[in-house]
Amino acid sequence: MLISVTATAMLTGWSERTVWRRFSGHVVKSETSSGRSMVPLDLVQPHLCISLSPEDALVLAKADAGEADAQNEVALLFLTNGKPERAIGWLEFAAKHGHADAMNLLGTCYIEGNGVPKNDNLGIAYIAKAAANGHVISQRQMDFIRGRSETPKDPGST
Repeated sequence: MLISVTATAMLTGWSERTVWRRFSGHVVKSETSSGRSMVPLDLVQPHLCISLSPEDALVLAKADAGEADAQNEVALLFLTNGKPERAIGWLEFAAKHGHADAMNLLGTCYIEGNGVPKNDNLGIAYIAKAAANGHVISQRQMDFIRGRSETPKDPGST
């Protein structure tokens, strides 16, 4: 199984230049992946911060091919293994494809400062986008945020 140089960089935390240096003799141009430069996954796996099951590797291949559900699943794999900084890029890819769960998770990461610098405004923006795309949890979160921002009426006014 082959994965792109970009995905290899995201999975290892290396720059693409480092990926090219480390795997220069093994990088191939894929005929089926828009001519992207690809690396054999079995060479990359020893350098990953988490282990991948055969099922995870299949999801990774789908994520690398641009499937938003799979990109979200790869992000969840990193989040559940305590590697949020590696999850962020996958969440961003899925969010760009309109994946509401990824938008919600990305928003939560920004609000909590989990894997990214804390940024409430950006976090709320992602949650609002997820809510606009029908994500029920995000809709509830936005209702809560709106409720907190409303100013209470002065009891003496009519």
